Amino acid sequence: MTKREKVDFTIKTLQEIYPTIPTPLDHKDPYTLLIAVLLSAQSTDVRVNMITPLLFAKADNPYDMVKMTVDEIREIIRPVGLSPMKAKGIYGLSKMLIEKYDGIVPKDIELLKEFPAVGHKTASVVVAQAFGIPAFPVDTHIHRLMFRWGFSNGKNVVQTEKDAKRLFPKELWNDLHLQIIWYGREYSPARGWDLEKDIITKTIGRKEVLNAYYKSKKLSK
Repeated sequence: MTKREKVDFTIKTLQEIYPTIPTPLDHKDPYTLLIAVLLSAQSTDVRVNMITPLLFAKADNPYDMVKMTVDEIREIIRPVGLSPMKAKGIYGLSKMLIEKYDGIVPKDIELLKEFPAVGHKTASVVVAQAFGIPAFPVDTHIHRLMFRWGFSNGKNVVQTEKDAKRLFPKELWNDLHLQIIWYGREYSPARGWDLEKDIITKTIGRKEVLNAYYKSKKLSK
């Protein structure tokens, strides 16, 4: 298979498995998505989805959020981890939203990156999922699979994002970024990986990845 054929096979398979794509983080608008994505750093979506209803019951917009103290926010979000930093970020970005943007989340990645605790990945997720603007946020699943599939060298997420944007059609970026995340969780995880269930890697996977997998299976017998 050529690289192009591998890319086409990957797109076709993901579209067959995920014709409709659930959004991992529960939200109702750009602001609640921004907060949920910020909270998801080094945490799980499941845990974040358990905590956001408690937070949003008290404040689901920046004006209500700044009525709380950083400590009050931290107390609610404690279970997601890194709560001191995240609470400061949530309070700070809410204040900045009110002062600079009348409480409305901007649609621009570079503007979003100016907010406290908002990095490139968080900004990319918000523009993609809240506004439908093409972006390709790379999380650990996408980084792992782009390497397993031989589409990127696995050096860093910046390179992985560049490679993904180069290989995949722009109009599919937003769908693919979510489809690959779901696929990574369900069929190609970092731990407890069963290649027999992972049709994409089994078909197009990097030779060294496949060889290492089979070798580890032999050793574990």
